[in-house]
Amino acid sequence: MKPLPYMFLFLLETLLMADPASADRIRPYEQNPRYWQLDGRPALLLGGTVKDCLFQIPDLEAHLDLLHSVGGNYVRNTMSDRVVEGYEIKAFGKGGDDLYDLNTWNEEYWQRFANLLQWTAARDIVVQIEVWDRFDHSREEWQADPFNPANNVNYTAAETGLEAEYPNHPGGNEQPFFYSVPALKNNATLLPYQQAFVDKVLSYTLQYNHVLYCMDNETSGDPAWGAYWNAYIKEKAAAAGAQIETTEMWDQWDVKGPEHRETFDRPETYSFIDISQNSWKHRQENWDNAQWARAYIAEYPRPINSTKIYGAQTHAQRDQRGVDAQHATQCFWRNIVGGFASSRFHRPPSGIGLSPLAQSHIRSGRMLAQAFDFFNAEPDVDSALLQNRTDNEAYLSRVPGQQYAVYFPDGGGVELDLSEAEGRFVLRWLDIAGSAWSDGGTIKGGGTVGLTAPGDGQWVSLLSRVG
Repeated sequence: MKPLPYMFLFLLETLLMADPASADRIRPYEQNPRYWQLDGRPALLLGGTVKDCLFQIPDLEAHLDLLHSVGGNYVRNTMSDRVVEGYEIKAFGKGGDDLYDLNTWNEEYWQRFANLLQWTAARDIVVQIEVWDRFDHSREEWQADPFNPANNVNYTAAETGLEAEYPNHPGGNEQPFFYSVPALKNNATLLPYQQAFVDKVLSYTLQYNHVLYCMDNETSGDPAWGAYWNAYIKEKAAAAGAQIETTEMWDQWDVKGPEHRETFDRPETYSFIDISQNSWKHRQENWDNAQWARAYIAEYPRPINSTKIYGAQTHAQRDQRGVDAQHATQCFWRNIVGGFASSRFHRPPSGIGLSPLAQSHIRSGRMLAQAFDFFNAEPDVDSALLQNRTDNEAYLSRVPGQQYAVYFPDGGGVELDLSEAEGRFVLRWLDIAGSAWSDGGTIKGGGTVGLTAPGDGQWVSLLSRVG
């Protein structure tokens, strides 16, 4: 069945919502559904943090203060409890023989989660949670997992079909934990405990307006798993009178691949898209694939998020894929100029997190967002307005006739076709590394103008019409 038109769905949801505060919730921007709005105002989401399960870190409030101070307003939070740094704790309480009881909760875990929601709300920081993470339930993490039958008092391996070990990478989809839903294995022993965990998460999140819901972290599993939890969570939210926004995140690096069609082709199911894995793609291909995705969903436009931008010097040294810190920062800017609704640096060692480098780019991204009208702009998809341009030399977004923002990943110069734009324009240069504006004088429209970055490194030229 062909999906219902997006705007019809949007209006229908609005009419059906019983929650009078629903207009304040994070939701697609009414005037341009490719972006978000929160508290009734459009919002470009920018971020970078140190951890996946952010609510578990001991200095959380200070970390949020730092993010907020540089203009960040977006964090990722997996509901993970696997012990990596040593300060993480489990979600469940313990019964006899030092085994977990999945009918009880570890209140400290949930207090940490409550703190995250409270402190981000106070700072106008949007939280994108991932309900399930495949890395929590395989390899060495499975050995300490409360859902492992060897670790709890609630069920046995024979009753659930869950084995004592899953030593392989979770991308092999060997773990029956992710097949428990009715459309797959219909594991009536395991599923109620999974539902109880999700219910507990929702008991906290549905109190707040600033939470986005992603079913999984970079899954390559059966789509029926995520579809089940998407419907389950939406049903619970509707019963509570809350409108929420949901997505699924796929592992496939090529956004043109079949996995991503499960979200692209289902706007009635998933109200936004996360293509974090596109940040594995380099330079021009990174831009081209993102623009292909924007065009593909044009009939039913939705926000496109990138909650993980890979790339750091530590990461490049580890896997030799060339996704270093320069790659990460360039992806961040191609996302912004390319019309993404969110852009966030992945945590170390696979990303630059909220390092000083990340801070400068987030700060500069916010400076541009305060000066350029992203919410009424369109990226120059095939760079048709940029002449004498080489691959990855420059990228353009514009409000036709009013504003033109050209991003230079590493110096260089191009010619900008302003034949569509009569009048005078003020030119300003944003030094991204230094988070500083400089005056570039006045330019006359109606023809082609040359733009040459003031130096090497990353720059944005901003032309704003003044007459």
